[in-house]
Amino acid sequence: VEFLYCDLASMKSIRQFVQQFRAKNCPLHVLVNNAGVMLVPERKTVDGFEEHFGLNYLGHFLLTNLLLDALKQSGTHSHNARIITVSSATHYVGKLHLNDLQSRCSYSPHGAYAQSKLALVLFTYRLQHLLTANGSHVTANVVDPGVVNTELYKHVFWVVKVVKWMTAWLFFKTPEEGASTTIYAAVSPEMEGAGGCYLYNEERTKSAEVAYDEELQRRLWTESCKMVGISDEASGLP
Repeated sequence: VEFLYCDLASMKSIRQFVQQFRAKNCPLHVLVNNAGVMLVPERKTVDGFEEHFGLNYLGHFLLTNLLLDALKQSGTHSHNARIITVSSATHYVGKLHLNDLQSRCSYSPHGAYAQSKLALVLFTYRLQHLLTANGSHVTANVVDPGVVNTELYKHVFWVVKVVKWMTAWLFFKTPEEGASTTIYAAVSPEMEGAGGCYLYNEERTKSAEVAYDEELQRRLWTESCKMVGISDEASGLP
């Protein structure tokens, strides 16, 4: 195991990480996008993005695009490279505000978090569409890990913290259990060649209906490229 530092809240850090990784000339068979913050107070990343959208979504969007060449070179007809992005059931109540992705008009921690998780699902479906059109041996899937007992809940209201502390053993998954569907998507032979799936408890299921809106997927992708400073062709995708 080798550690390379990457701050998903910093576009500069992401680009430096990708440069370091490329210098190693290593294959890249699996990329898991799993960083995230939840219900943080209104604040911005170093690049000026609202933190939920900037870290949870845009950081992964840029990282994935910059690593696509390595993924495409590593995938083969019989063993596709795999991209797994971790979203949340919260995306079902999320609304994508294309005219206010930074939640400047009215900030809600819950709304901003849900929007970032919906954006990850839209991104995955659009990415799979582009990979298929490009004939790449790379698949992209999105995972709902369930409600997992981690430090992600440190910004929730204190009453919720108390309830969580009292009931976590009964209702929350352990981190190991929460990781199981991500691992399934990354290594299971059953997922070989399968892309554009929403997975929960190691099974394919339906995401929010709005996530299948191809026009919304396309518009979010185009806007995301502008925000992180890459062109639609930067990754070699059509």
